[in-house]
Amino acid sequence: MSSELLEYIAICPGAFDPITEGHVDIIRRASEMFGKVIVAVAEDADKHPLFSRAERVQMVAEACRDLANVEVDSFSGLVVEYARHQGAVAIVKGLRAVSDFEREMQMALMNRQLAPEVHTVFFVTHPDYAFLSSSLVKEVASLGGDIAKLVPPSVWPRLREKLGK
Repeated sequence: MSSELLEYIAICPGAFDPITEGHVDIIRRASEMFGKVIVAVAEDADKHPLFSRAERVQMVAEACRDLANVEVDSFSGLVVEYARHQGAVAIVKGLRAVSDFEREMQMALMNRQLAPEVHTVFFVTHPDYAFLSSSLVKEVASLGGDIAKLVPPSVWPRLREKLGK
C-alpha cells in the first residue's frame, strides 16, 4: 500500500442510533486505509433517533477508542460540505445488500455533483453483519431479544435502559 494513501482523511457518516458491530467493522477497515478517519454522527432529526446526538457521539467514541487514527464528531447539513470543511478526500459507506447499493449510489452521484473532489468509497459489509442495522437492533431489543453480540459492549446496557428492558 502506498504511504501517500495513509495521509488522506476520510469521513464515515451515519446516524449510529446505535452504533453496531457492523459499523465498527467498516470504521476499522477504513482506518487501515486512511491516515485519519472522522466518524461523523449525523443530527438526523427527521428520523427521531432513540439516542441524543451527544449519546451517540459518546457511544461511537467508546466503540472506537482503540483505533488511534479515528476521531468522532457530529454534524448537520450536507455530508459533502462537512467533508470539505474537514479536508477529507473520501466518504466511506458500507454496503450490505443490493438495496443499499441503489440508495448509496444515488447519494454518491449527487455528492459528486456537489463536491467532485470528495470521492465515495464503498466497503462491502463482512458477511457476519450483512443482516445488521441499527433499526433491526432496536426492534429486536425492544422485543426482549439479546443483541449483546451485535453491538459494542457499552451499547447494550444503554439500549436496555432506554427501552426499559
